[in-house]
This record gives sequence, structure tokens and C-alpha cells, in this order.
Amino acid sequence: MCLGLGIAPLHGHAQQISKDELIFLTPLWKGERYPDGRPKVPDGIIKRMKLVSIEEAWAVLKNEGYGYQIAEDWPIQINPDSVLVGRAVTATFMPARKDVWQAIDDRGKKDGKKGQNTWPVDLLIKGDVYVADQFDAHKNGPTIGDNVGNAIYAKTGNGIIYDGAVRDLRGLKEIGGFTSFISSYDPSYHNPPGDLNTMIMGINQPTRIRKVTVMPGDVVLGEDGIVIFIPPHLAEKVVVSSEIVRLRDMFGHLRLREGKYTAGQIDARWSDDIEKDFSKWLNDHIDKLPVPKEQIQEILKTRTW
Repeated sequence: MCLGLGIAPLHGHAQQISKDELIFLTPLWKGERYPDGRPKVPDGIIKRMKLVSIEEAWAVLKNEGYGYQIAEDWPIQINPDSVLVGRAVTATFMPARKDVWQAIDDRGKKDGKKGQNTWPVDLLIKGDVYVADQFDAHKNGPTIGDNVGNAIYAKTGNGIIYDGAVRDLRGLKEIGGFTSFISSYDPSYHNPPGDLNTMIMGINQPTRIRKVTVMPGDVVLGEDGIVIFIPPHLAEKVVVSSEIVRLRDMFGHLRLREGKYTAGQIDARWSDDIEKDFSKWLNDHIDKLPVPKEQIQEILKTRTW
């Protein structure tokens, strides 16, 4: 019997996708994976992603044919001036139906699990971002309050992307680095006596956040009220493209302030002389620029000016 949204027979933990199916659904990722098959974008790329702007990431994804990776309009943000970056662990909840809820709960109990809202949390590790489709449930819908929020932060060092309501908002805001994007707040809680309001239908399966299909292992980048989900196989390209743009902007702005070039020259396609000047500037300042020295060396290797 499969209750995982019809994606594949589940093995191991209740409601999780199988390793083989997750690998099948992420065929373009050729790098390291976690034991359950989730793509593991390297820590170095995750760290460098913190300096990438939403616009830079969007441009790369759009050019690669991924035009629907952005989720906007988050009424509740925790630490709105901070940047959220990490690897997605996904969860999908649905309105509870008594017979289905009971079947799922019974299977979870065989694995020693209690409280369906915490099953995805149990899997989180450092650097993850908990991404949950809570079907925008509001009254009697919250599956996260300050207790679960503290557990998530202790495991990941990150906040959440939560398309639903949370409770204990004051307590969640008191968690230091819990940078989060949330649909709503309600003081009620899920699964009150006599009202089975939510049930967990999938863990680390494809899920939907607004109009975005999110895969486990996607790199989450959230800031200024916008979240973009970056497919693992494009994460390095997003970072490298951003760093090149960042360096060119630094150089262009410097030369404009110096009066060496006009705005028209910098805004247009650069001449060979400007490109040569840029290469020399990179080489002369390689130890002082906000991009890893090794990456600048790679950029210089590919330049012909």
C-alpha cells in the first residue's frame, strides 16, 4: 500500500520517498548524495550562495529553462533583513481524512514515531532548510510552534519555508538565526481533540510551494520577501555567474568613480581595452576581492584579454 502521493513505493521511514526514486527524479545531479539519495550540494557552494542576489540566481535559472522557481508574497518573515540559504528537506501535508490519517499514523508507530508534524524534523541535519507545503492551513492548522521551531533550529542552524500557519510567533522570533518565510499565524494548533486537521503525506518527496515544484536537495535562497529554489545541478553555475557579475560591477563602479570610463562605455559591451584592464585589476587585487582566490584564478584562466 502506498500513501506517498502515488510517486513510488516507500521504504524505510514512514512517508519517505525511496532512494532509487529520488535518484531517478534528480538525474542531472552527478555529485555526492546523502544516504537516502538526497543531492548534497557542497558546503563551499552553500557558503558562497549567501552573497548571491535573487536577481542573479533568477537570471541563470531563467536562461537554463527554469522559469518558475520563485515564491513571493510572504506575509510573515522572521529576521527579514537576513539571508536564508541551505539544502531543502521537503514535507507535504494534506487535510486529514480519518481512514488515511490512521493508516499513516499506524505505520509511523511501527517505526517508533509519534506526532506526524515532527516526522520530517527528525531527519534534519546542519545546513538543511525545512520546506513544508501545509496547504495554507490556518485555523487548527499550525504544525510548528516555538518548541518545534527550536528543535528545527538546533538541528539545522536555519529557519523554515512554511506555506501554512505557525503558532507561538513571539517565541519563534526569539530564536536567534531562525530566518523564515511563513504564510500566516494562528494561535490554534493542529490535530486538536476530535478534529484530525492535518496529515503528513510525503517526506523528501517533490512538493509544491506556491507555484514552485521543490525537490529535496534544492538550494534554498531567501531574502527581501522572496524565496528561490535552485536545482542542485545549477547551484555552482549560479554562484560562479554571480561572482563574475559582482567582480565586474566592482571594477566598473570603481572606474566610473575614477572617471576613467564613461557610463556608456561600462553599460555597453566592454571593449578589448576595458577587458584587458579588468583582467589586470583582477590579478592585481586577487587577495583582496570578496570572491575566493581560487575562483578568480579559474576566471582568469578562461579569459583571453
